[in-house]
Amino acid sequence: MRPLLVILPALFALAACGGGGADPLTPIPSTAPPGAPLSALPCLNQAVGPGQRSVANLVVPDTIKLDFTKPSGFPNGRRLTDSVIDTELAWLFIDLTKHPANVLASRPLGPQANDVPFRSDFPYLAPPQGNPPPPPAGADFNFRTDAPSAYVQVDRMGMPAISTVVIGSSKKLSYNDDSPAVDGTLKYVNEISTTLGGLANALADDWQKLGLAVCAKP
Repeated sequence: MRPLLVILPALFALAACGGGGADPLTPIPSTAPPGAPLSALPCLNQAVGPGQRSVANLVVPDTIKLDFTKPSGFPNGRRLTDSVIDTELAWLFIDLTKHPANVLASRPLGPQANDVPFRSDFPYLAPPQGNPPPPPAGADFNFRTDAPSAYVQVDRMGMPAISTVVIGSSKKLSYNDDSPAVDGTLKYVNEISTTLGGLANALADDWQKLGLAVCAKP
């Protein structure tokens, strides 16, 4: 098995370029590949974040949720400094009854901070590196006043590890073209659980070498 630090970047190379109430995926059958020793269903059923919602309930539909009555910070909203990918990978692969949800974010598996300081005022993002080309000619949009019809959906990154990691290459375009409303029909349940099951089996020994218990079970 290849070292974890080699495999994890490969997961992100899969990318083509990112509700409250009862869990929409409960119950769902395990659709791990035939003969696979581990099922990813326990990972999808883990409780995380404000309100202790299941991972399945957080990633389907693929949106970012915000509850103003609870502290801000992913998955309750998303701050620029939040280690979103590390947090999602922990949800998807690590047993959160034995490790905190920030177990990967607290380890030096990737950059621990932005290489350029963020701005203190809107739009808060750091200035681009180098000399980027000017934006293409066209109308400027006002996020505060323009209607949703003024925008064109090109990707879905509410929960970025979902589109990037557990939606297979053959489904990425259709997934990015669809909407959270389509997610609610459970269209991608089998895709998510099958891909996650395969990855859980492939990566189990790598996580264990790091001293981390996996959430997937036989």
